[in-house]
Amino acid sequence: MNGVATAFADGSVIAKRNLLKITRIPDLLVGTLISPIMFILLFGYVFGGAIGVSGGNYREFLVPGIFAQTVIFGATITGAGIADDMQKGIIERFRSLPMTQSSVLAGRTASDVVLNVIVTVIMSLTGLLIGWRIRTSFLDAVVGYALLLLFAYAVSWVMGLLGLLIRTPEAFNNLTFLTIFPLTFITNAFVPLETFPGPLKVIAQWNPVSTLVQAARERFGNVPPGTELGTWSLQNSELYTLLWIVGTLVVFVPLATRQYRRAAAR
Repeated sequence: MNGVATAFADGSVIAKRNLLKITRIPDLLVGTLISPIMFILLFGYVFGGAIGVSGGNYREFLVPGIFAQTVIFGATITGAGIADDMQKGIIERFRSLPMTQSSVLAGRTASDVVLNVIVTVIMSLTGLLIGWRIRTSFLDAVVGYALLLLFAYAVSWVMGLLGLLIRTPEAFNNLTFLTIFPLTFITNAFVPLETFPGPLKVIAQWNPVSTLVQAARERFGNVPPGTELGTWSLQNSELYTLLWIVGTLVVFVPLATRQYRRAAAR
């Protein structure tokens, strides 16, 4: 029990350090906020008139998709921050301190969840301004937000492992841009799945980001009437998404922790 308490205390200190960094370098937060607001406004006003959603409001269809894309991109901050710490030798300093090794990754991922909460609040307010509404109960909305944040937390551990392997923020950012963009665009986040051609439609239907978006829309009451749910993954979007979250954490938490120990031992 003492070991768990110590790890939690050490992780809290690391999380606080990362959050303080944001207050001292506000550009980090401003840049993270501008992108989702820009996407909401661009897609809502510029592209919204050209993208039809049968029987539904495109802006209500859009906002949960922007939520999912943004929290996933927010999770990449974990890897970029770790790669930056590796490059600057800060990980070596952590190694010299009397602290549990797992606390560095735990604190880093926890602080990025806090950052995602802040970004989600700002996005929600922006969505309300353009006409998005939550049509369900308060509890449903809380579950919808929780799914988004849990998914992002799981992705943070993947990004943490990549940050330890790649080791430079520039290379990490290039790699994640090339992988996260297709992962979030070959989905139902911006357009209905029935508009996709055959092979891409199958990929999108089983893409966990699509099921995350579908689960969020259901919890927020933003599913357009007649939405096609032809696969088990979409018909059971919450279960499928939770399976991905649990599976990702089970695989990548120990992998990232082991890689951190190797990196710190160099």
